[in-house]
Amino acid sequence: MRLREMKALLYILDRLAENSTWRGVILICTAVGLKLEPEHQEAIVAAGLSLVGVINIFRKGK
Repeated sequence: MRLREMKALLYILDRLAENSTWRGVILICTAVGLKLEPEHQEAIVAAGLSLVGVINIFRKGK
């Protein structure tokens, strides 16, 4: 693997270790789910917000 590719991979792995990244991914997936399944909007929002809440409960404070 070339140095540039290795640096990019390390950058991505560092971002995946941050809880803010996971909250963002969950919120984006929640928004996409709202567009895909309008009849399940309430359940999709509740699930997405619940996951973000769990991450906030267990994250390390700074």
